[in-house]
Amino acid sequence: MRRRAVYAIWVALGIVAVVLFRAFDASSHSASDTIRPFLITVVPLVIVALLATRSLSRRA
Repeated sequence: MRRRAVYAIWVALGIVAVVLFRAFDASSHSASDTIRPFLITVVPLVIVALLATRSLSRRA
């Protein structure tokens, strides 16, 4: 059960990352206009996902 939760977290994060990248890329004129806001948005999400994964792994 916990393994499914971990997989769901990472699948959801992947989907969110793709959607965010496409949204930032649609309105940008250069690579820096796309990458910088994308990283500012996604890095905290990855950190939270890593902490959630770690927490769920420890409980098992």
